[in-house]
Amino acid sequence: MSWAEFGFLRDPVEVSDSVLSKQVAVLEEAGCVEVHKGRVGRRPRTWLSLSAEGRAVHRRHLEALRAIATDWS
Repeated sequence: MSWAEFGFLRDPVEVSDSVLSKQVAVLEEAGCVEVHKGRVGRRPRTWLSLSAEGRAVHRRHLEALRAIATDWS
């Protein structure tokens, strides 16, 4: 399982900490994301990882998008 630091995910999508935090809470509640909180030195850090269910949902979503793109071609 790979983990990504909260800021690593936040920066490319250009959202605030609070927006990403709310979305992560929804995904965690749905069982799609696993959250690990800890510290690096004195600074709190949050790491995120897709769960097995999250990977399956992501795969189905991509398949649906590919089907839409194929139908439009």
